[in-house]
Amino acid sequence: MTGLSEAEIERRRKQAASRALAEAEARRQAEEKPPLPKEVGHRKGPEPTRYGDWEKKGIVSDF
Repeated sequence: MTGLSEAEIERRRKQAASRALAEAEARRQAEEKPPLPKEVGHRKGPEPTRYGDWEKKGIVSDF
């Protein structure tokens, strides 16, 4: 055994968890991208590149 009390182990565990959450939040904020500009003259409906398929007049093609 390491000689640490249960309270000390719990305290260290909470500190490590707090550091991990702070690092994850910093990473998320660094990765945030600005919103895309509005498109003009695009098709209605879901973004085809996001959903992985293209449909026009009942015909679906997958790239």
